[in-house]
Amino acid sequence: MTSYVSRESDANGIIAWSDEENQIWSDLIKRQLSCIQGKACNEYMAGLQRLNLSQDRIPQLHEVNAVLQATTGWQCAEVPALISFDRFFELLANKQFPVATFIRSREEFDYLQEPDVFHEIFGHCAMLTHPDFAEFTHMYGKLGLAASKQDRVYLARLYWFTIEFGLIDTPDGLRIYGGGILSSPGETQYAIHSDIPERKVLDVVDVFRTPYRIDIMQPIYFRIQSIRQLFDIAQMDLMTLVQHAKTLGLHAPKFAPKEKKAS
Repeated sequence: MTSYVSRESDANGIIAWSDEENQIWSDLIKRQLSCIQGKACNEYMAGLQRLNLSQDRIPQLHEVNAVLQATTGWQCAEVPALISFDRFFELLANKQFPVATFIRSREEFDYLQEPDVFHEIFGHCAMLTHPDFAEFTHMYGKLGLAASKQDRVYLARLYWFTIEFGLIDTPDGLRIYGGGILSSPGETQYAIHSDIPERKVLDVVDVFRTPYRIDIMQPIYFRIQSIRQLFDIAQMDLMTLVQHAKTLGLHAPKFAPKEKKAS
């Protein structure tokens, strides 16, 4: 459930954001641009430069789409605050990245569980200008659309530990390409500098077997060696690897179970 309601665009595809919403975007992007310096991977920074996102107002989707279309053939799709898994996979399979057209409130400025327009555009769209990342995301959508409900749980872990929370080894040191990290100041610092989390070299079956929680700092991250590695993963027989992961079973979680709210 979400308390947010997405704004709808007019007949010209324009969303009438309020002054306060534009100011929240401005404050978020200026803070995060400072935070990611020396921590985001070069591919992300190059994509961000291509997007040339406004720092004074929330970008209109057609502005982002013009860049995505020219670089990788992708588009942003305006969606409600919550969509079904079927719709999510269908969009990705058609090279459309879902963007919920609402922005967090001041009360949830530092942390929001739902993906808002800042998370989706600032966190993810820069990497979607990279052909290898875009192909990986497209493949993921096609697989998820055809997968069973049970198999989608395994595929979700691959998305989580790459597109959302992926790290990459570079000649300059550890860097971030996952949008869930890059849109969060706390996780950006934690993922690179904290001595608490484990940072494992990515193995696909290992990823499929690794539980996660969405509401905590991650106890485990997976590192790739290049963005090209994501393209290579997209060429694997991933559903066979899902079946192999099932036979091996899940790893023990490295986090406490989520506390149940009192009824």
